[in-house]
Amino acid sequence: MSDEKVFADGFMFKRRDNAPEWVVGRMSVKCDDAVAWMRENHKDGWINLNVNQAKSGNYYVELDTFVPKAQTTAPAKATKEVVGDLPF
Repeated sequence: MSDEKVFADGFMFKRRDNAPEWVVGRMSVKCDDAVAWMRENHKDGWINLNVNQAKSGNYYVELDTFVPKAQTTAPAKATKEVVGDLPF
C-alpha cells in the first residue's frame, strides 16, 4: 500500500449534521471529472474509495490503494492419525 494519498477527482462527501441519525452524509459526483479519474485509476473495472476526515474536520474521498499480500505458502493439509482400535 502506498503512503501517498490519491484524491478522488469529482467526488465530494459532506456530513449532514442536521439530518436524521440514519443519514450519514451526502455524496456528490461531478461526472466529467469522476469518469476521467476512474478511467485512469480502476483495477479490473473496480474502484474502491474511502471517505476520510481531515484534521480540519472536512471530509474527503480517497482512492483505497490497499493490496493484500499474496500467500507464499499453501496451508498444510491436515493428516488423520489413527491410534489404536476405534469403535466406529
